[in-house]
Amino acid sequence: MRLEVATGCDDGVGRLGGLPSLQVGAERPVWDGHGPLSFIASIDCARLPTAALDIDLHAAGTLLVFYFDGQLDDGDALVLAEDRESRAGARVLYMAADEEVAERGAPAGLEPYPAVPLAARVEMTATEHRHPSERAVFAPDAPLGNRYDHPICSQKFLDALWEIEDELRHQIGGHAHSVQNQVEIEIAEAVLNGEVSWDDPRLSEEAGGWVLLAQFDSEDAAAMMWGDAGALYWLVRREDLAQRRFERAMFTWQCS
Repeated sequence: MRLEVATGCDDGVGRLGGLPSLQVGAERPVWDGHGPLSFIASIDCARLPTAALDIDLHAAGTLLVFYFDGQLDDGDALVLAEDRESRAGARVLYMAADEEVAERGAPAGLEPYPAVPLAARVEMTATEHRHPSERAVFAPDAPLGNRYDHPICSQKFLDALWEIEDELRHQIGGHAHSVQNQVEIEIAEAVLNGEVSWDDPRLSEEAGGWVLLAQFDSEDAAAMMWGDAGALYWLVRREDLAQRRFERAMFTWQCS
């Protein structure tokens, strides 16, 4: 599901930036020792065409996305999937539709991003040969991340695929548009503490268990720039998504 800046006639499904509305009495997410997280986006699940999604997102409630964006320390501390101590620097919160909420102002030192409404558009996403699901079907014994002897690895096919997936985007569900290595593999390596090699079947199995929850591109309209025109990614296991265990979502980011 692609998310794009809404025009005046679009039905909004959420927004980038602005101020978050949290449950009454709830605290804004904080990375201990570093400070509060910046508010990135909110998504109203009830407004999404959930029947078109490939993930089991709930039909009501709101997702709130927060990230330690470096405003408080001039970018000194980085949130990295492989660094367990930094994982508190990226959070996804879920609020049920019947919860009482109130808008929260920005903490001292954090400048809110401009509020930009988002509209949803059903759009096909694609992956490529490096993705664990592709490799499992076409070449389960091939080295993870490498090309193998199959037409989907041909340059002609990859060029055609690039015409479909030629740019980053804001997105809910679908296949992530990885700027560098497949984000599922990055998450799997982090979960396994970097202790397995790429030819170890445990890495492929772990990578195959994660799906994209949300992806947020750099966005001029919201004054958001992630590294060198990169993107933020949150991935989750399907079983955790079904149980609304969004605190178990994993984060990574990539830029060119």
